[in-house]
This record gives sequence, structure tokens and C-alpha cells, in this order.
Amino acid sequence: MPKRVHAVVVDKNLCKGCHICISVCPHGVLEKSKEVDNRGFYLPEVVNLDACMACRLCEMHCPDFAIAVDAD
Repeated sequence: MPKRVHAVVVDKNLCKGCHICISVCPHGVLEKSKEVDNRGFYLPEVVNLDACMACRLCEMHCPDFAIAVDAD
């Protein structure tokens, strides 16, 4: 049974904008933000939560543990 995804959360204090999470997502859930944060980084943002299948590749590949998938 597919998991129900409630949120994909990016911790803005931990994320350094490497965009590995964007590149490993097979479903196009994340994209680079158009706005720079206060440290000068373009952080990832969720653009298609409905496409998330809770594979957690973004979590597994994040070198800074800055992303989490909240799913049943």
C-alpha cells in the first residue's frame, strides 16, 4: 500500500543549498527556490507534494540531515 505523505520538511538552519535532494528525487517533488536565504543559499522547496512516494531518497542523500519526509 502506498504511504501517505504529510510533508517534506527542509530545516533552513541546516541546509546549505547543495541540491542533492533535488537531483535524487525521482518524482520532481523539490525544486531550487527562486529566493536567497539570509546566508545567500538557494534552498530547496517543495513544489509537488502529491507526487512524493515517501522513498526517502532525499533524506538518505542529504549530507547535513536537513530534510525529513513525514509519512504514514
